[in-house]
Amino acid sequence: MSSVAQPYPRVSEGDEVEDVKERLRRAIRDARSQRSVRRREAAALALADVVTSIPAVASAGCISVYAARPSEPGTGPLLEALAARGVRLLLPVLGSGLRRDWAEYAGPEDLRERAPGRPPEPGTPTLGASALADADVIVAPALAVDTSGARLGQGGGWYDRALEHARDGVLVVGVVFPEEVYDATSRPLPRERHDRLVDVVATPDGWQPIG
Repeated sequence: MSSVAQPYPRVSEGDEVEDVKERLRRAIRDARSQRSVRRREAAALALADVVTSIPAVASAGCISVYAARPSEPGTGPLLEALAARGVRLLLPVLGSGLRRDWAEYAGPEDLRERAPGRPPEPGTPTLGASALADADVIVAPALAVDTSGARLGQGGGWYDRALEHARDGVLVVGVVFPEEVYDATSRPLPRERHDRLVDVVATPDGWQPIG
């Protein structure tokens, strides 16, 4: 666990779960914005070493990853490390109305912010939502993960719905900064019935299985 302060929302009787989630999202985004470029670059390099050390990742032939936004734990070095191994990489593509789609990674020079506010996306042909079934491991972004596997996403439900196309039993890895791993016994993340759990949480400091 990092020594950086860990925000946690106060919950009052009658609060809606989504309202609690949104307060926590704002606090975590604000904390992320305080990181310097140097710290982000160091974290991205460390994260690549951590994720590639997960046994299921090391043996996978096809992995779903994502191109991180500037404030997120960086995935550039991870993408390059996996591509150098010859792993087929599927990256999310957000269509109109947050439609779920995937395309193959073709190198950093191909990644573009295709629409304002969206993460970088590849320009290779889209493969459809069902392409996620090809992935042997799914590396998913998160704002926080707790030790029960609950994942706090950005709020659009994109990954919760996308994971409906994953093969049964595929390992899902949630990626966060160290202070964004919450103890489910003392600081459980707010969760709704449709929220999908992760199997592993990875940070630049290391990885741990859930449970």
